[in-house]
Amino acid sequence: MSALPSPTAKPAAANRGFWLRTLHQWHWISSAVCLIGMLLFAVTGITLNHASQIEGTHEVSHRQVQLPDEQREKLLAIDADKAPLPASTAAWLGRELGISIGRREAEYSAGEVYLSMPGPGSDAWIAINTDDGQVEFEQTKRGAVSYLNDLHKGRNTGPAWGWFLDVFAVACLVFCITGLFLLHLHARQRTLTWPLVGLGLVIPVLIALLLIH
Repeated sequence: MSALPSPTAKPAAANRGFWLRTLHQWHWISSAVCLIGMLLFAVTGITLNHASQIEGTHEVSHRQVQLPDEQREKLLAIDADKAPLPASTAAWLGRELGISIGRREAEYSAGEVYLSMPGPGSDAWIAINTDDGQVEFEQTKRGAVSYLNDLHKGRNTGPAWGWFLDVFAVACLVFCITGLFLLHLHARQRTLTWPLVGLGLVIPVLIALLLIH
């Protein structure tokens, strides 16, 4: 005669099934959300690690334009060391130079207004002579690899990309934590689970302690 199942067996199995379904659901949702971002960060992790071996490209463009007198007078009326360009001046420069200036702060000094415009994979600046209205613009583009590397670091990318990085980091945490709990639930059937997890911890710790000087 077969032994009857323990009274607690069914509730325990139902509880395990609930957690498996819940964790699997959050695991695949988080993996879908952060999949492309993880691919981007993995690839740019390699390019950053070998930055000195990857030849970059530098494309430098230089232009000069003449600022209208009414725009020059608006600059002269500003009494501050640092302030954004007047909206109409920024719009005029944007049209003439084919760039987006936004509300970046410019530096105001005697006879000159200087605006630095670094971006991911690029650097640019505008210098305006407020005595004669001469505008000098220079932009340096360092190529697609440099652009992606700067996205990886969040360098000169603006607040929207910063918010994306925060959301992406949370999705990665959910992905990793749910994966850890799934490993725990499946560990009894997969004996290599915890040795492999431990190996993933021990290897970087040993490298950091012994091989980084």
